[in-house]
Amino acid sequence: MQQNETVFGIRAIIEAINAGQSLEKIYIQKGLSGHLFSELNTLIKKNSISSSHVPIEKLNHLSKHQNHQGVVAKISAIDFYDLEEIIATNKKENPLYLLLDQITDVRNFGAILRTAECTGVDAIIIPNQGSAPLNADAIKTSAGAAFKIPICKVNHLLDAIYYLQAEGIQIVAITEKTNETIYQTELNKPTALIMGSEHKGISGSMLKLADVKAKLPLLGDIASLNVSVACGVALYEVVRQRQPIPTLPKGKD
Repeated sequence: MQQNETVFGIRAIIEAINAGQSLEKIYIQKGLSGHLFSELNTLIKKNSISSSHVPIEKLNHLSKHQNHQGVVAKISAIDFYDLEEIIATNKKENPLYLLLDQITDVRNFGAILRTAECTGVDAIIIPNQGSAPLNADAIKTSAGAAFKIPICKVNHLLDAIYYLQAEGIQIVAITEKTNETIYQTELNKPTALIMGSEHKGISGSMLKLADVKAKLPLLGDIASLNVSVACGVALYEVVRQRQPIPTLPKGKD
């Protein structure tokens, strides 16, 4: 049974998944078991759907005390894309992708979506778990970009990096843990940028896999930029490098 953007009841959620409905997240009552739940759990893993185990009080609140049978699902506002399909069908000479690691603030997420769409990013890649939800706030902040740019959810960003590298796409981590600035980095070729959260930055395992590490120069006393601002700076450096060099008019003798 569906109420607004929520589906509750094990069987209803199983049917929603089998019908191809995109689900943002499934909330499961702690300690839930049984044959029907096992069937649902198998589908969750097979379809890489984000889920978490929560107290019954959380489910009661989400379902407005309807008969949720221990499971409540939030319907996604958009359909997510398959990363391999996106890469296989992208015929651009220099594709541009954006990986978001541990970006959990919905307004930052929305702002990044907006800038990514404006700068020609071909797809945004986010992890199945631990990413900001694509909710009404994120969509509003994106100014509609959430409906215009492909967003791919993957089980593990590390696997996505391996796949991108195998397809000849360089991985550039935007991090302060380097001496090289983004202005010294070659971006006029197939590229995927990684942006990390303001608090944690890019995870160590992803930094190790990156082909290039590049930082944004900070000339003031504050140690970091807002992640959506930093992402905008990095993406527009890509745009700058990929623009044709203008021919300056000759001066008069």
